[in-house]
Amino acid sequence: MNKVTIYDIAKALNTTASTVSRALQDNPRISKKMKARVLALADELNFHPNPVAAHLRTGRSLVIGVIVPRINRNFFASVIGGIEEVAYENGYSVIFSQSNEDYETEKSIAKTFLMKKVDALAVSLSAQTTDYSHFKPFINKGIPIVFFDRVPDSLEVSKVEIDNYTAAYQAVEHFIEQGCKKIFHLAGPLTLSVYRNRLNGYLSAMRDHGLTVEENWIFSNAITLESGTAAVEKMIQINDLPEAILAAGDFSAMGVMMKLKSEGIKIPEQVALIGIANESFSEFVEPQLTTIDLFSHQLGETSAKILIEQLSQEISERKNHHIQFPPKLIIRGSSLKITKIN
Repeated sequence: MNKVTIYDIAKALNTTASTVSRALQDNPRISKKMKARVLALADELNFHPNPVAAHLRTGRSLVIGVIVPRINRNFFASVIGGIEEVAYENGYSVIFSQSNEDYETEKSIAKTFLMKKVDALAVSLSAQTTDYSHFKPFINKGIPIVFFDRVPDSLEVSKVEIDNYTAAYQAVEHFIEQGCKKIFHLAGPLTLSVYRNRLNGYLSAMRDHGLTVEENWIFSNAITLESGTAAVEKMIQINDLPEAILAAGDFSAMGVMMKLKSEGIKIPEQVALIGIANESFSEFVEPQLTTIDLFSHQLGETSAKILIEQLSQEISERKNHHIQFPPKLIIRGSSLKITKIN
């Protein structure tokens, strides 16, 4: 039995092969009625698109490139998983590389992906990145690009992120509900909007509840295990422990937890603690870490869906999307000061 082609489907539906192809790619130019007819017949005839033929026909590589700061974070691994899931469903492969938080490495990866002619690009910026000119060639060539989590303020592209301002605001309000007033913040690199928004959420929540933030209550560039440990060491050195600490990430929160425990400081009775990212280890420590879920898999899925949609459109038809997911505070033992005291 000969393999079914889009030409067979087109002939059976009395339409053109290009219409069938666009319908299979969910192109918005094709009516819902025609899409339904094409999909129904394709399913009936057990038709599966041929990626190689599509490549030859369109000149596309059928590859989506992904750049992340670090691959050893469950958050970024989960985002990549979401991107892959959607990409594979639509006949695309995914290649990814990590910048290791280095601007020059990020530039080099972008250049390599451009040379390899990826069809689309998904990016989360390095901590050092303040100039985005290495992404302009993609935009100039009409290659769809979406930034996720760590997004640029000044580049007109699609962006998918969490509402980080609200995430930090909710965390501080939870601390205040637990009776905390002296609340420190371990901030991330403020070159990135994701950490600026978290800092602003922290500051706003403190101000809105009539609490004054001292200069030494904020620690900058503290998103690693080591920097979390160093922050607590400094607090102990100057004999200035807070009632609560909001860490900009779960890794720095773990550094805080380890150092507090080694010094015999009880969590949460003496110092309550919240991280951000809901890394997999946050449930397996004692006490379990209160954290904020950043919906990493959904970030990846949404980023890929935007890219797939734009790949099915003419360049003139494409619109940039800015999608913000609401954060979810996951309350666990590390922040429940009142419960522990009572």
